[in-house]
Amino acid sequence: MFVGSDSGGERAAAMYSLIGTCKLNDINPRAYLEYVLTHIADYKVNRIDELLPWNVADKLNPAASRTPPV
Repeated sequence: MFVGSDSGGERAAAMYSLIGTCKLNDINPRAYLEYVLTHIADYKVNRIDELLPWNVADKLNPAASRTPPV
C-alpha cells in the first residue's frame, strides 16, 4: 500500500528481512550490504549462499567471532 506497487512491496519485504537477519546475527546491516555489494560480482551463482549474513559474520566483525560465548 505504501510502496507504490506489488513488486515494490516484495522488494521492500526482502530488504527488511535481510536487515532483520543481520540484526539477529549481530551484524551491522550497512557493513553487510557494503560487503555483499562489493563482492557479489566475483561469486558464481551456485556459491551465492556464501554471502548470507551468518556466513559473512566473521569477515565483518572478526573480534566478535574470536570472543568465546559466555
